[in-house]
Amino acid sequence: MDYVGFSVIVAAIPYLCHMPEIRLKKGKDKAVRQLHPWVFSGAIESIKGKPRNGDLVTLLDNGGDFLGYGFYNSNSRVAVRVLEWDPNTEVNEEWWRLRLRKAIKAREPILSSLHTNTCRLVFSEADFLPGLIVDKYADYLSVQILTSGIENIKSVLLDELNSLLQPKGVFDRSDASARAHEGLEASHGTLSGEAPPEFVEVKENDIKYLINIAEGQKSGFFCDQRDNRRIVAEHAAGRRVLDCFCYSGGFTLNALNLGAAEVISVDSSALAIETLNQNIKLNGFGRIPHQSIQSDVNKQLRAFRESGEKFDIIVLDPPKYAPSRSTLDKASRAYKDLNRIGMGLLTSGGLLATFSCSGAVDIAHFKQIIAWAALDAGKEVQFIYQFSQPQDHPVRASFPEGEYLKGLLCRVV
Repeated sequence: MDYVGFSVIVAAIPYLCHMPEIRLKKGKDKAVRQLHPWVFSGAIESIKGKPRNGDLVTLLDNGGDFLGYGFYNSNSRVAVRVLEWDPNTEVNEEWWRLRLRKAIKAREPILSSLHTNTCRLVFSEADFLPGLIVDKYADYLSVQILTSGIENIKSVLLDELNSLLQPKGVFDRSDASARAHEGLEASHGTLSGEAPPEFVEVKENDIKYLINIAEGQKSGFFCDQRDNRRIVAEHAAGRRVLDCFCYSGGFTLNALNLGAAEVISVDSSALAIETLNQNIKLNGFGRIPHQSIQSDVNKQLRAFRESGEKFDIIVLDPPKYAPSRSTLDKASRAYKDLNRIGMGLLTSGGLLATFSCSGAVDIAHFKQIIAWAALDAGKEVQFIYQFSQPQDHPVRASFPEGEYLKGLLCRVV
């Protein structure tokens, strides 16, 4: 060994010595070597030291060879989330700041746009920051902290976000159920700067939206459908459109903007319908025929069927039906029934834009579900476009689980 190599190892010794070690069972190291960031609790052979939840640990294979550094949580099925695979790189405060800077720099094409001022700045494992989600809404940031490791380093990340972006305020929307799996309580409130007003005005594809950061779904808005809203709307001119699970009106507003003859929007949330109606006024779309209906979507679709309603375009963008693989069969039936009823409400040659945000449902399985729905509905379907998530929701090659949003534009005859 040359002197330089020896010096690197010696310099790393103080960093390595105090860190708890987790050794994996024989044969359980393959995924980590392939740069997958999750280690499940069942893969652990032994733990040296007494790591607390969120502490950094050294990950070793069964023979004691180095695999990576990660943070540990005894409450979670994902016991270790791997952060770094280089033994000579210290996971310190500067490491976290650098990762955050890289994630935000990758969004520069969106941040510099004159047409959009809202996007996802950090997308958890996809940006090498497991459990951190940051969304930008004009001059405000909405943050979700879903792992104990990120919770422990929160103050550093918050300082870096304020330094890089100078937002008016940063709001904590860490009220997702995922925190319970990490042994964390829900957290909700202003982290720094000003509390956001009840509604923050943002712009996406030159369309204005009022976003309720504090009480809206998820972190306030679904910017993952930005490109898909525009693509569906390109078919809307002169057509009658039904937007189901409309939330604050993404598909509705884009369809109205590009000349839809009429749009009917359905959502079970009173806040969603209220926000949608304000967004229509905000954009000056009140002259175009539009109806907002607060109702359970499945119930309303059946009511449309009974009254003989027909639509040229139907958008089905339901919430996550399959949060895990254990619920896949039940979710598949729910997706099939929803799409079967929707197909029956289309004019011949009408378009169905149907989506799934369930990571457990891959695109091949989703296509099969739609095929089953078409068969039950007595329809023939052509897939004419395949939707996915936009560039601010990247998918790591080593972490395919990050690809959650998929959709199909179907011609139904």
